[in-house]
Amino acid sequence: MNTMLWTSQLLLAAAFLYSGINKTLLSEQQLIARGQTGVAGYSAGAIRFIGVSEILGSIGLILPWWTGIMPLLTPVAAACFAVIMLMAAPIHMRLKEKRNVATNLVLLGLSLFVALERGLQL
Repeated sequence: MNTMLWTSQLLLAAAFLYSGINKTLLSEQQLIARGQTGVAGYSAGAIRFIGVSEILGSIGLILPWWTGIMPLLTPVAAACFAVIMLMAAPIHMRLKEKRNVATNLVLLGLSLFVALERGLQL
């Protein structure tokens, strides 16, 4: 189980770190061209805030549990990502982007798995 959890945490951290770096460094048009269409219509400041939040959340998925310093932050970070995916899926449904909805649902499942299992291990 521990291997599955660490694998899930690393996959989530990589996905959100990649997304966060892109949202922090790229313009709205560049993000949309890369398939991150959910940012359409948001201000540059909001997109950057989301990007920085995703980067920090990625760190929160790994570092607290790995170091044993404030390990509660790991299931909290995973739960926050689950909420984000719950909000992102309807946006992509409205845009009729089945692939992005599927990605949101996979990330939602992984986030819930990490949040629940790591929460039970506290």
